[in-house]
Amino acid sequence: MSDWHAVATIKDLTARKKKAVDVAGTPVALFYVNGRVYALNDICIHEQRQLSKGALLFGKVICPGHQWKFDPATGEPEDQDGCQPTYAVRTDDDGTIHVSLQPAKEEV
Repeated sequence: MSDWHAVATIKDLTARKKKAVDVAGTPVALFYVNGRVYALNDICIHEQRQLSKGALLFGKVICPGHQWKFDPATGEPEDQDGCQPTYAVRTDDDGTIHVSLQPAKEEV
């Protein structure tokens, strides 16, 4: 069983669509895309920049370093090698967002 950590609320994400949080000592960036919350490791695998300081554009997370574009659901970069770690997210009925440091699994 994984450990879930309450880190934010949907209300925290509705304005800026992103937020940096700490989950058991791990920097995590939350992104709100098309009504869903995604959690990625906040430190880019390429330039070690904070993804939470980047942008969201057409559903992609844009790193502020060299503008690598990541799919928030899978962590896969567009046209690059590597993969940004993603984490499991659940949202309660009251809007509380919980993150587990277990890898996210894509819904089928």
